[in-house]
Amino acid sequence: MLTIAAYVLIACAAYFIGSIPFGFVIAKARGIDIRAHGSGNIGATNVWRVLGRKYGLLTFAGDAAKGWVAVLLGIWIGGQFPGAFRDEAFAGITAAIGCILGHSFPIWLRFKGGKGVATSLGVIIGMMPLASILVFVLWAVIFKVSRYVSLASIVAAAALPVVVVVLRFAGRYGDGHFYFACAAAALVIHRHRANIQRLLEGTENRFGTKTACDTAAVTEPAGRGDSAEEKPHG
Repeated sequence: MLTIAAYVLIACAAYFIGSIPFGFVIAKARGIDIRAHGSGNIGATNVWRVLGRKYGLLTFAGDAAKGWVAVLLGIWIGGQFPGAFRDEAFAGITAAIGCILGHSFPIWLRFKGGKGVATSLGVIIGMMPLASILVFVLWAVIFKVSRYVSLASIVAAAALPVVVVVLRFAGRYGDGHFYFACAAAALVIHRHRANIQRLLEGTENRFGTKTACDTAAVTEPAGRGDSAEEKPHG
């Protein structure tokens, strides 16, 4: 019972931390419902496209930070239950999964959240710092070459389990880290399935280009931007 209570407490705490919709809150402070502009996603990429670099970076930092905080909190909670975990890594893994699910399916936004890239990076930094550096470098290279955020995110997600396997030979990580890497990669890739379809069709937007909808969101007065809440979410 003690073990079950520890897992439930960590998962619930991490879920609610992950469900904080930084992109939605930041855009709302500017008088815009980000769900009704651009791609309709609440993540950093869409916020950047619609509102600009400053707000995109703020969203990215917030989403990554909540992943990092959730993992550290999960490990701390696990330490308050002596004997509940044979390895403290499982407390962090439980928090990581809960946080990513919270970001992807936030209760506050009717379970329609972001794709989990920045939050996944945050939880990986909290659990596997070296792996996070390698994966981020790969993401940056793919993005620099292609200018597709989605492609860079998909490749980086797919590479995470491979990176963890390689680092396991150096004694860095255990089985739990590998299983988590596979689950996180699968979720991120699944959340990008529409992007994958557009990449295959050649219709995916490169980063730095603006759609007409993006431009309207930036130039629209704050008072009128609120009316976007009545539009269906993309």
